[in-house]
Amino acid sequence: MRCHYCEREAAYTADRDGVRVGLCENHFRERVEELAESEGLEALRERVDVTHADDE
Repeated sequence: MRCHYCEREAAYTADRDGVRVGLCENHFRERVEELAESEGLEALRERVDVTHADDE
């Protein structure tokens, strides 16, 4: 799977209601930092199952 934002290999995938999105390491970190700053990380954890791409 490729990163949603660039063409790098996805290091992580998120799945919700059967929709999977991949993120490379850099974009994953950027999104997590943005969520942490907005205090939305906990709300996201409750709604989305985030797994490491190698686990699948």
